[in-house]
Amino acid sequence: MQKFLLRRFISSIIALLGVTVIVFILSRQVGDPVALLVSDGGYGLSEEAWAAQRAKLNLDKPVPVQYALWLADVVQGDLGHDLSDGYPVTRKIKEKLPNTIRLAVAAWIVATLVGVPLGILSAVKRGTIFDYAARTFAVLGITLPAFYVAIMGILIFAVKLGWVPVASTGEGFSWRNYVLPVATLSWGAAAGYTRLTRSAMLEVLDSEYVKLARLKGVSNRMVIWKHALRNSLIVPFTVSALLLASFVTGTVIVEVVFAWPGLGRLAVEAVTNNNLNLVVGTTLMFGAVFIFINFLVDIGYVFIDPRIRLR
Repeated sequence: MQKFLLRRFISSIIALLGVTVIVFILSRQVGDPVALLVSDGGYGLSEEAWAAQRAKLNLDKPVPVQYALWLADVVQGDLGHDLSDGYPVTRKIKEKLPNTIRLAVAAWIVATLVGVPLGILSAVKRGTIFDYAARTFAVLGITLPAFYVAIMGILIFAVKLGWVPVASTGEGFSWRNYVLPVATLSWGAAAGYTRLTRSAMLEVLDSEYVKLARLKGVSNRMVIWKHALRNSLIVPFTVSALLLASFVTGTVIVEVVFAWPGLGRLAVEAVTNNNLNLVVGTTLMFGAVFIFINFLVDIGYVFIDPRIRLR
């Protein structure tokens, strides 16, 4: 087990280094870094001043040395300053990240509590009205785009009915601010949960050891909750953790539509304003969060799947 976790940890570190290499290379391909990182774009600078700026940004050194110096700053939490207001990028990310995490965790909880039980019910009640209703819910959740669900939710529940706020700006959020963004995010995820849990449960319910348990007189409740569900948890568990990572890193559309002051909206504004430091910082944060949660999934495998512990 220790070797398994050590291999996964080393793989995560290598993947994180790979993210930093890709981000560094792309940041050097979008244009001259001096023109992007100097507040006035470098206009009006003499050749001497331009060379001085290149030396200040370590651009006069070989590319491997530039990457090493840049990575050393990143490891220390120095991602530079926001080119629009001079605010430290690290501090700005720390201010926005909690809002994104709260939204992602809320959507993840709702999706899990809705999708997994619905998938179990659909598998157990196969061929009934409950099964068809769950499958319809899953198909709609997967096929409808998030921006369409968000806009229709605003139109119906915010504009027409007035039950919830249209946008989520301002401080002191209430639970009403979470309703539409969480519903928009969680529907597609709950649909995926339903389909995967249903498939996994059906496969286990048709297995030989479940049939043997039924022949031995084990109650249907015990067969479902002890034998079938536990052995079909690997797929939903993997999806649940990866969905949480995707919620944290992929809430861009929802945050923009609902004016949610989170990291996704900050990334969109950075791209729109050609704010290189902020784009690099948010991209690195997204990559680090995804890799970290993926590593937690690997740890969870050890406790769920006994085959890993035995190896």
